Amino acid sequence: MGQKKLIRFAEIETFPNVLQYPQHMKGQWATFFKNEHPLTLELACGKGEYAVGLGRMHPQRNFIGIDLKGNRIWVGAKTAIKENLNNVAFVRSQIDQVNNYFAADEVSEIWITFPDPQLRASKHKKRLTHPKFLRLYQQFLKPGGFVHLKTDSPVLYQFTKKVIELYNLPLHESTDDLYKQTSISDELKIKTHYEGLDIAQSNRIHYLRFSLPATALPADNDSLLKQWVFDTEKE
Repeated sequence: MGQKKLIRFAEIETFPNVLQYPQHMKGQWATFFKNEHPLTLELACGKGEYAVGLGRMHPQRNFIGIDLKGNRIWVGAKTAIKENLNNVAFVRSQIDQVNNYFAADEVSEIWITFPDPQLRASKHKKRLTHPKFLRLYQQFLKPGGFVHLKTDSPVLYQFTKKVIELYNLPLHESTDDLYKQTSISDELKIKTHYEGLDIAQSNRIHYLRFSLPATALPADNDSLLKQWVFDTEKE
């Protein structure tokens, strides 16, 4: 590990707005933020551009960026400290453990911004909009709470649309070319480091906003989704 990363890892240990694997915080986030404001998560947050950007826009809401890479979290956490954004925090953890940190109905909204699209069909269960993950989110997301996906990957976009269709999820917004829209919200204008890289070389940004029901998604449909993936995507 490089010297710069080692320094950053040591620093986040001292940051008041960074918690690592905080199982003790389940149901305690109102105490942490010292208010009862709605809580929004940015999953696979990278450098936390959305957590920080939304925190600037909405001082009456709380935001938590979650990522395993402490070197990346350091960037967003440092910015939040410099700007006195007391409504922004970060959690270092794998995403598949996120249900251990939040109680039922404790989260109002989720943003998934430019996650690894896990392009191989055999890896589709690792996509953060796979029903396996959506069931985790249901454990703490308020019923009807929005899930936002912003990605440059047409594969992840189409996959998520299929999930929405198969599991009959309420779809509120969908576009395969966000910046071609005549009007977009200030929230959607926030750009992450990975958006600028255009790794997928799609030259367009895809966006979906959908919500999750209170009842668990039916497991019977998982096999249908798997079959669709292997029928439509190249391994």
